[in-house]
Amino acid sequence: MTRRIVLDTETTGLDPAQGHRVIEIGCVELRGRQLTESRFHTYINPERDIDAGAMQVHGITNERVASEPLFAAIAEEFIAFIRGAELVIHNAAFDVGFLDAEFGLLGLGKVTEVCAGVTDTLKMARELRPGKRNSLDALCKDFGIDNSGRQLHGALLDAELLAEVYLAMTRGQESLMMDLDAPAAAAVVQPAGKRAPLRVLRASDAELAEHERVLQEIAKQSKGKCLWLSEAAG
Repeated sequence: MTRRIVLDTETTGLDPAQGHRVIEIGCVELRGRQLTESRFHTYINPERDIDAGAMQVHGITNERVASEPLFAAIAEEFIAFIRGAELVIHNAAFDVGFLDAEFGLLGLGKVTEVCAGVTDTLKMARELRPGKRNSLDALCKDFGIDNSGRQLHGALLDAELLAEVYLAMTRGQESLMMDLDAPAAAAVVQPAGKRAPLRVLRASDAELAEHERVLQEIAKQSKGKCLWLSEAAG
């Protein structure tokens, strides 16, 4: 199955070009469309002070990370966790920029040289919901995802919430399609001249109503680009 890593970071400030560093990484794993128990989470000693503005966002203090490992100490484990996976990140340019800066300090190249690609959920949300607020909190609210425990930003919690948001945003694209990553079912061979009776299962009224509701939701979220409804109308 397709392996995706939903990733978030917290940092000492806004710009790695000004010497700001990563202080927390949180990752959760999706296989196919299932959230697994596999996690990667660590705090990091940035070897510099955290800006006051950043501290107000995530609540991580200099004292909190003073005894944490340096990025160099966790780099190998982190790279092993994301290797070959598609990264799913909200405002990917920010996190990838910081991770590339950390990789660069160690001569490790670029993040995209390790993973299979990067999906930016902020870009996805803007295309899906033009003119709307697309912060993680706004997306959680609109998709009915409980973020009541999110008083401050936190890399692992935000990655967990983003995984739910990603699944909600891609539901219309993938839920009505066969999982191309799933292994093909073994063929059933019938003896020559014999054919098993064909069993027809018809949808109930409740199932048909739910099917129509899901199609209308997909059409709404995709701005009328629901292929199933288009084909039915044609």
